[in-house]
Amino acid sequence: MRGQLRIYLGAAPGVGKTFAMLDEGHRRAERGTDVVVGLVETHGRALTAAQLAGLEVVPRRSVPYRGQTFEEMDLPAILRRRPAVVLVDELAHTNIPGVEHEKRWEDVEDLLAAGIDVISTVNLQHLESVNDVVAAITGTVQRETVPDSFVRHAQQVQLVDITPEALRRRMAHGNIYPAERVDAALSNFFRQGNLAALRELALLWLADRVDDELQAYRERHQISHAWETRERLVVSITGGEAAQQLIRRAARMATRARAELVGVHVRHDDGLRRPSDETLNHSVELLEELDGRYIEVVDSDVAAALVSVARAENATQLVIGADPKSRVATFLRGSIVARCVALARGDLDVHVISRDSSEPAPPRSIRRFPLRSVSPSRFWGSLLLTAVALPVLTLALLHSGLASLALALSSFLLVVITVAAIGGLVPGLVGALTSFLVTNWEFAPPVHTFTIANPRDFLALVSYLGAAAVVAGFVDVAARRSSAAARAERDALGLA
Repeated sequence: MRGQLRIYLGAAPGVGKTFAMLDEGHRRAERGTDVVVGLVETHGRALTAAQLAGLEVVPRRSVPYRGQTFEEMDLPAILRRRPAVVLVDELAHTNIPGVEHEKRWEDVEDLLAAGIDVISTVNLQHLESVNDVVAAITGTVQRETVPDSFVRHAQQVQLVDITPEALRRRMAHGNIYPAERVDAALSNFFRQGNLAALRELALLWLADRVDDELQAYRERHQISHAWETRERLVVSITGGEAAQQLIRRAARMATRARAELVGVHVRHDDGLRRPSDETLNHSVELLEELDGRYIEVVDSDVAAALVSVARAENATQLVIGADPKSRVATFLRGSIVARCVALARGDLDVHVISRDSSEPAPPRSIRRFPLRSVSPSRFWGSLLLTAVALPVLTLALLHSGLASLALALSSFLLVVITVAAIGGLVPGLVGALTSFLVTNWEFAPPVHTFTIANPRDFLALVSYLGAAAVVAGFVDVAARRSSAAARAERDALGLA
């Protein structure tokens, strides 16, 4: 059975991590647990050294390196001793070459794998993900780091918290560094502003870890409704001035509630109904300027997608704009606002923001169907394919001796589907009409005229033309949906 890992996290040196670790060791030993000290660095602090009294300490081993002798934790001795709990200080420490591992956290991994519980310590500046941020705040670069993934997988991470004022007093009293280093430390790393920023960063890092644990718990127990823990506010993003007004309003609401702002754009899965990239990009830029996070999804049901994302983000509030559609359009297509309210079912607050009366309504325009949804090369290439494939296929059928109206129609339908898949709807319709005329001219008696003698042939040709046009339309819509999904995936990868 794998051992349990407990880590005491400090925003800065001297907050009391090692003292807290030793105190926990004493508490467990008093309960009868077999506790040993694998390695503790007292840094000359009398109070910390006094805490070692009464605990069994595994002697360090001497490691020769470049003509000198260094002391490191004796990992093999601890594994032979096999205590229930071992105390290991300074998780990010780099070992002297010649021992089992390069890093002390790797030694801890061996102890955990052997079924030994480990209590350890680490400072915020040694966490890999925030190492550069701490360096920017303090001006001090730490070369020794520990992967965040290792720390996040600990069963317990406890922040040893102390106010900047109390830590500076502790420093001034000589409880952290020797007297000759106090003034330099107080005027550099231990400045009031530095300590306040580091403390806030540590709290944020720990809050993110709690969020990860909460989300994992919800997924394990298949909990879909929102829990009101850390506030998150989701705002629907479309495009244009109205969307930017909505984002600003949502950002003000998020600021007042101290909530995280998440913007969601639902791209319709038919690839047809979407704002221009320019207007959407302006909205996304505004969202990011207001410290928001952007998510894009592809779905045919906008309301269901918004509510689904809000629940996945464990949001408690959803902000949407009032429906700009006319009453007739609302009656025919339904109201997104009404659907969101119905789907929220009480565990998600829905805020409907009306348009600013001082803002002119956007001019109504007839939505034109986009005739060209592919690149020019594919568009013209598909028309060229139509011009080549139909004559070649016609000649092949005429010289095969198997020519018939039914065979010609089924063969030409394959050409229409291929052309629509490559070039879109317009080339597909051109192919359908052209193949209709060719079939009438070459395969419907009397041939080489556009007269159709047999009513059955007339019905077959008209049915073919309608079916070919419908199939071309479906193929084009499917291609648009695939393109929209691929574009959304690329955007998501770019934001990751």
